[in-house]
Amino acid sequence: MTESSPGQLTRQQLYDRIKESSKDEFILSEMKRLGFWPEEDSPSVTAEVITRTGELERELRALLAKQRRMQNPDLALKDMHKERKAKALERREETRQNNFEAKYQRALNWYQKNQKEIVFLGEGVSSDLNDKQSDVARLAKFGLQSFDNAQALAATIGISLAELKFLTYTRASSKVHHYVQFELPKKTGGTRKISSPMPRLKLVQYWIKNNILAKIPSHSAVHGFMTNKSIVTNAKPHVDSALVINMDLQDFFPSISYQRVKGYFRKIGYSGEIATLLGLLCTESEVDEIELDGDTYYVSKGIRRLPQGAPTSPDISNLICFRLDKRMAGTMTDIGFSYTRYADDMTFSCKVADDNALKKLFWRVHQIIDNEGFVVHPDKTRIMRKGSRQEVTGIIVNDKVSINRKLLRNFKACLHQTLLDGPDGKQWGNGNNLIASLYGFANYVSMVDKVKGVKFMAQVKQIQEKYGQQALPSRPEGKDRLKNIKPENIVNSDEWWQPKLKDAPVRDDRQE
Repeated sequence: MTESSPGQLTRQQLYDRIKESSKDEFILSEMKRLGFWPEEDSPSVTAEVITRTGELERELRALLAKQRRMQNPDLALKDMHKERKAKALERREETRQNNFEAKYQRALNWYQKNQKEIVFLGEGVSSDLNDKQSDVARLAKFGLQSFDNAQALAATIGISLAELKFLTYTRASSKVHHYVQFELPKKTGGTRKISSPMPRLKLVQYWIKNNILAKIPSHSAVHGFMTNKSIVTNAKPHVDSALVINMDLQDFFPSISYQRVKGYFRKIGYSGEIATLLGLLCTESEVDEIELDGDTYYVSKGIRRLPQGAPTSPDISNLICFRLDKRMAGTMTDIGFSYTRYADDMTFSCKVADDNALKKLFWRVHQIIDNEGFVVHPDKTRIMRKGSRQEVTGIIVNDKVSINRKLLRNFKACLHQTLLDGPDGKQWGNGNNLIASLYGFANYVSMVDKVKGVKFMAQVKQIQEKYGQQALPSRPEGKDRLKNIKPENIVNSDEWWQPKLKDAPVRDDRQE
């Protein structure tokens, strides 16, 4: 508070001012302030006497007060207690202010640290976030970019650090889930559970697919989800074989856990921090959807796994299975068999039937699969000999690659009836969109037999031109959710909400 002029002071305040110094000193200071006493570089004798007198009077008062205390032990003890209490209160206040300041500084440092890096992503997944050392030479071997930290990864992808944390944070229960889960019918009956990522996460996953996974080669025996490869290239090595064996890996994607995915990213050279983030972006845990007090909660059950429906899952599964494919191909060569794999379907064939070699095959295959952390489906192993129909991923391979004749006859009949009577009441496959199903199968035939395929495609086009929109029923909800968007680069949409940033900490109101 600014000091008031004497004309504004109360009588008590004037008395207190005089008591603090002396009457003459007070008068002298006021005369100087009001200009009645000249200011000089060296004080005059009168001014010096007045000042010195005031000092001596104060010392005298202090000595007299001390003498009175010494003469009165009770009063001296009371003054000592009062003095100690005042000092204790002063120290307490100083400690309180220091604690407030330390608390504020800790909060500020934590806030500033969180603006630049990710320090925690949930229980059980945050242990390697402090490991920021990547193997740059190993990454360069695959032509991969190195990232110094999470902020560099987010900036390269084209999202904010807050978005990256939002997409990777792991909770046992949450009001937000980054996947839409639904079921699609299988060709062989039953349903397949699909986890389709929400648009924001899907865009990030496509970035990972195009800029990381696509640069790493898979084993040559792999034909599923590979450029310039298909079910046809998967079937051709097994044409005209004496023995064809099909085996299936049970729960293929779900059997690949977050730890394996993270471990793979570390293996190719990424730091523990970047491998953790990439692993979390490419995996999810199965959830139960629970309604409570009008709110929806997603409660995790089990560990994080590769989701069936994410664009990154096929590539990751192929890369993680590289050692399995290498071991399997080498072992099959040793015992005279050919080996290919299309996703979870493994096919083995040999030109000369040998029961002893077949026994070796089963023993070694189960040993390798078990050692690599997978399980053979107990109900999907088939042994097809020369005299019976040999089929690989839906394609006949007895003497050449071809399609099941009965299936082709049924397809021709469906095309003919649809062209004559229209699409009403017609069905092909499990889809609800007849034209899309017909186009899909015609394209499938074209992969195996181009001449027949072109003919079928022309007939399907004729049906669509003849019946127009009647042949195009609305897309089922599940397929809408699976719609793929494959952008070259990611640009944040203005229509998307952004994660709310925490406010910077402020000093406590009690801190002065």
